[in-house]
Amino acid sequence: MNKFTYSYPTKVYFGEGSAAEALGAELGRVGSCVMLACGGGSIKKNGVYDALKEMLSKAGKTVVDFDGIMSNPTYAKVQEGAALVRQHKVDFILAVGGGSVIDCCKVVSAQAVLDEDIFDMEYGKGKFPTTGIPMGAVVTASGTGAEMNAGAVITYEEKMWKGPLCATP
Repeated sequence: MNKFTYSYPTKVYFGEGSAAEALGAELGRVGSCVMLACGGGSIKKNGVYDALKEMLSKAGKTVVDFDGIMSNPTYAKVQEGAALVRQHKVDFILAVGGGSVIDCCKVVSAQAVLDEDIFDMEYGKGKFPTTGIPMGAVVTASGTGAEMNAGAVITYEEKMWKGPLCATP
């Protein structure tokens, strides 16, 4: 194997109070509109959603909700999220949940700025996105490590396909 060096910077805030610290440090670098993305509702039941929405509001951000992201997120859900980003001119995506929410948002980030379909781009042309909407993640479930890379697993129901899509670097 040829020698190489790989660097993929991911900033991790870890421990009690880290979400508030991270949002305080990072939100000043983005515009005024934040997409708050989540899954089936557990963060709304346990108070995490309200706490994050309050932090975003105090930071002067307009919040666009994108909820209902399911396990094994679908290509249709990705397209729904990308349309919301474009419609509301979202400046930052905050994925709150586990690997499925984070994976969905990574692809939404890239698809939202592309002039072409990301699946066709990657699997038809062998090209990959080079930019996207900035995003962060509040990880509420351990296991996948989705927050540490640009890959995502998406289910494309119309094509009866489940597999990887690359998001932004």
